[in-house]
Amino acid sequence: MDSRAFLGLERADNSKFALHVVPRLTTSGGFLFGGAGLGAGISALETVTGRRCTWATAQYLSYARRDERVDVETFVVVEGSSITQARATCRVGEREILTVNAALGDRDFDSAGQFVAMPDSIAPEAARPRTLRAAHANSIMEALDMRYVKGRDLDELDGTPSDGRTIMWVRIKSLVDGIDAAALGIMGDFVPMAVGQALGLRAGGNSLDNTIRFATLVPTDWVLLDIQVESVQRGFGHGTIQMFAQNGALLATASQSCIARKWKT
Repeated sequence: MDSRAFLGLERADNSKFALHVVPRLTTSGGFLFGGAGLGAGISALETVTGRRCTWATAQYLSYARRDERVDVETFVVVEGSSITQARATCRVGEREILTVNAALGDRDFDSAGQFVAMPDSIAPEAARPRTLRAAHANSIMEALDMRYVKGRDLDELDGTPSDGRTIMWVRIKSLVDGIDAAALGIMGDFVPMAVGQALGLRAGGNSLDNTIRFATLVPTDWVLLDIQVESVQRGFGHGTIQMFAQNGALLATASQSCIARKWKT
């Protein structure tokens, strides 16, 4: 299965796509997982333009509920010799759910470099699995394998703040055709979870936005998320994620803001 099959994204015509909000794409509250929405927008835009995504940002406007159909319409705004600027709007009926803006393309440039290093880490197989809440049943969390390198389990969240850093390995269990930009869009939506880790509380949040910037794509089964929550103020959490392949290559960076919320259960 590739990321498009995981999302269930189907092409309706040259510029339009659709997906159904099935349980594997939902949050514990039964809504479309923000990363799945971003991933769908990226996949649609890459398909329409025939170019690889360089940068994409999603603004979350409303919720798509389980069993609803999300229509994804793409718009090519500017198409240059090497870069296309485009956007995708995702709607349920007349209700706009999210908007994805992106730049796509590749350029010839004779220099390259990576200037951040993957943190020291144990192998995914040796890392501690993340314990899920009962509310996570029948949601995207069951479709993911998450292993803590630096993080606290549920019974360790005692109200003591951390340094704001969470590190964990993540993979999409059914994804066998490799990591692509859409898959990274899905996996780059963990700042809300890390807000609870930072505060030491059973807490998370609802995404307001997510911006992802792609570096390089290399074969890897697992992705290491190095998540830093910078602040939780005025009821909002802000953080960044560096995403690494198992060989240490930087795949992408993501930044996100969310509405901070304590869990009800």
